[in-house]
Amino acid sequence: MKILKFILFGLIGILLLGLLAAAFIPKKMDVEVSVIIDKPVVEVFDYVKKLKNQDKFSVWMQVDPHMQKTYMGMDGTVGAVSKWKSTNSDVGQGEQEIKTIVPNKRIDYELRFIEPFQSTDRAYMITDQITSSQTKVIWGFNSVSPYPMNLVVKIMGVEQMLSNQLQEGLRTLKKQMEE
Repeated sequence: MKILKFILFGLIGILLLGLLAAAFIPKKMDVEVSVIIDKPVVEVFDYVKKLKNQDKFSVWMQVDPHMQKTYMGMDGTVGAVSKWKSTNSDVGQGEQEIKTIVPNKRIDYELRFIEPFQSTDRAYMITDQITSSQTKVIWGFNSVSPYPMNLVVKIMGVEQMLSNQLQEGLRTLKKQMEE
């Protein structure tokens, strides 16, 4: 009986320590990666602003190339929406909407995840002219995880995983644009 109490109190103690640790872990996650593409900014921006083109360099499309995709609105304009639905739990179901566009500079998106979890996050792409034939592309993602999910996000390494996925997408974009 003493062993059961010891185990029970030990588990409760670990749980309480985890909840306490979560109180000190940031809830906000900001991921940003970049690549230099040997193409003019106008050409790069015109390509990345279209949601259908994102499917060509997105890591998530490669995870499930057979996912259902639906597009609404005029692609590459504010209000355009790309919806996806996949049986793969790494992809799930959700939608992405173009919220703002600053021509040849920046596109802001709202990502609405529906399955396997519900969340609304922000993403953006920035194109910055380096030279007349070189463009720096920055792909960013902003998210807020409520307490105590922020601990789960930290333990699972979501920030590094997402950074790697965005970087892989930019490598694919660079290859496609420079071919």
